Amino acid sequence: MEVRIEKQSDGSYIAYNVGVKGMVAIGTGESVAEAKRDFENSLEEMAEDMTAEEKEAMISTPVYRFDISSLFEYYKVINMSAFARMIGMNDTLLRQYKKGDTYISENQIEKIESGIHRLGKELCAVTLR
Repeated sequence: MEVRIEKQSDGSYIAYNVGVKGMVAIGTGESVAEAKRDFENSLEEMAEDMTAEEKEAMISTPVYRFDISSLFEYYKVINMSAFARMIGMNDTLLRQYKKGDTYISENQIEKIESGIHRLGKELCAVTLR
């Protein structure tokens, strides 16, 4: 199940599913974590009134898709300046994308997403003594 997480104009966050016919669950919160918890709570409440087939359709593990602002709010451990350097982007521009102050092209989104995936692969390959 695809779940989109987006920052709203008032600064809060919303999580909602897409692609499941006849079922829409929504979660909101002041943080991404709150919106995810509220979304999962909505799923649990909906499940109480569902048939077995409807439950089967929603059982799949949620795949969360973030907008840029929500991504960096949720993963605060990512240092914006260091990450911008890693992907070859101006850190001021990346901060503007995070705030939602500037239009972001598909090319820039792909660059950021590619960098996130590369960082994840590098971290997965790390071993400690």
